[in-house]
Amino acid sequence: MEQEEKAIIRNLLDAGCSEDMITAFLKSRRMGNKEEGFRILREQRKSLLDEVHHGEKKIDCLDYLVYQMKREKV
Repeated sequence: MEQEEKAIIRNLLDAGCSEDMITAFLKSRRMGNKEEGFRILREQRKSLLDEVHHGEKKIDCLDYLVYQMKREKV
């Protein structure tokens, strides 16, 4: 396996991609299908962004509870 491909795999792993996603990405890359590669990356990015948004909602819930507690002087 070439160094560039190893670096890509490491990057995809760091980005939380599954083994299946990595395999599909590498296959699309080897076949020269950039559009499929972009689609796979967009899919992972969307998934990560959804996780961030869910986390933000949880933080908002906690912030609201802290706000309510401070208002009540509890």
